[in-house]
Amino acid sequence: MKPPIRILIAKPGLDSHDRGAKVIAHALREAGMEVIYTGIRRTPEQIVSAAIEEDVHLIGLSILAGAHMELVPKILQLLKNNKAEDIKVILGGPIPQKDGEELKQMGVAEVFTPGRRIKEIVDRIHALMDEA
Repeated sequence: MKPPIRILIAKPGLDSHDRGAKVIAHALREAGMEVIYTGIRRTPEQIVSAAIEEDVHLIGLSILAGAHMELVPKILQLLKNNKAEDIKVILGGPIPQKDGEELKQMGVAEVFTPGRRIKEIVDRIHALMDEA
């Protein structure tokens, strides 16, 4: 039997609206995943450090404040600098399609925009882990 998927849910930057992140964290726990929620206003350094320390498979970023093009590349670079590129990064929030495509080219595994069903998110996370 495979060990459960471990995912760190984080709110980088100054965004303090975390209801969606908490809903997703709860749903992923109900789906059998181990979820570590870091809380709001985390720096990229804190997020990457926690992900490495917690030995997670994925980092799930919830960004609502529009800073995704600044924060996400920094997190990807920090993972690379720490030789932790095997930790996949997924992103949720109102991300314009153009930005989402650019972030995927940089290394983001998936971008979830508002309106995605929880089951779709869970299924996609399982698929990402099967691809690993």
